[in-house]
Amino acid sequence: MKQWIRKVLYYFLNASVKKEEVLLSGYSRGLQNVIFEGKNAVPDRCNFSGKIKIGYATTLGYNNFMHGDIEVGKYCQLGADVSIHTTNHPISYLSTYVNKSLFNGELSQLKSVKKTVIGNDVWIGHNVNIMGGVTIGNGAIIAAGALVTKDVSPYTIVGGVPAKVIRKRFSESIIQEIEDLQWWNLSEEELLKIKPLFFKDFENKMTIYNS
Repeated sequence: MKQWIRKVLYYFLNASVKKEEVLLSGYSRGLQNVIFEGKNAVPDRCNFSGKIKIGYATTLGYNNFMHGDIEVGKYCQLGADVSIHTTNHPISYLSTYVNKSLFNGELSQLKSVKKTVIGNDVWIGHNVNIMGGVTIGNGAIIAAGALVTKDVSPYTIVGGVPAKVIRKRFSESIIQEIEDLQWWNLSEEELLKIKPLFFKDFENKMTIYNS
């Protein structure tokens, strides 16, 4: 009998529900703290607090944690167990402790908040941690397990703890062409007109056109 109850609970907790252009699967907390632009997917056990904006068609991963002032661009993909923290405990005061057990939590006003901005078309692998004040450029790739403490340039692959540059995805000329194109801001009808570009391999190329 207990096994049957568990199966029923598992089904309802993990059933997909579409709510205001957001596909919710399972149970997530703090959704009221997020502005979704639409066509987003939020799987089970995500947690949100603070001021968060998630761009059009961006999909999250299982057990994502977002805390603070965060802006994520369009068409991004986040893996499981990704965490983004933009708040930090006070480090130059007598104590780093900010919970209610000390002075009824008054020390929480000493916390610092540094906004984190993630560009468009960014791929973030499993178990990545991103710190406050970081800007990740368009088209960047963050390798699984990375700790991002500094800005990441557009179309750059980074990995490690702390994250370091592995390589650029494209030549500088192609990066500039994609940045000028800004395909993520195009309508679905406009995207169809340039659809062939998405099926071209730009390795060792100098332009996205006529290659």
